[in-house]
Amino acid sequence: MTEYLSHSTQETEQFAREVAARLRPGDVIACRGGMGAGKTAFARGLAAGLGLRDRVSSPTFALVQEYTHGNIPLYHFDMYRIDGFDALYSTGFFDYLEGDGVLYIEWSENIQGALPPGAITLTIQRVDEDTRKITIEGDRF
Repeated sequence: MTEYLSHSTQETEQFAREVAARLRPGDVIACRGGMGAGKTAFARGLAAGLGLRDRVSSPTFALVQEYTHGNIPLYHFDMYRIDGFDALYSTGFFDYLEGDGVLYIEWSENIQGALPPGAITLTIQRVDEDTRKITIEGDRF
């Protein structure tokens, strides 16, 4: 387990770039954090760390954003509105699990039972307006 205290969006993105250096195709990052915690900022850092040139944005209405212009693809899911297996299945989530990229799943607690064994757990907690406590757990962390 690794814990990191971020004092800005830039620090969150930098930490995510460092995390990305440890990732491999097929890794799944199950992210938890409330509204405004910094989940999308972390995704921007992951994309940069994976060498992706795509513009990263929240997948709230698309459910999944694909970032593929670089070394390892990043598939960025938002499971906030997913409320059952049928809804999860319709996102194509299970097909992505067998793909060539890294999956980053916001609101992963909504699909806890569908996460693969060995998923990396990321928790972002808001401490104050600028500060976030980031905890990452997995084999390489």
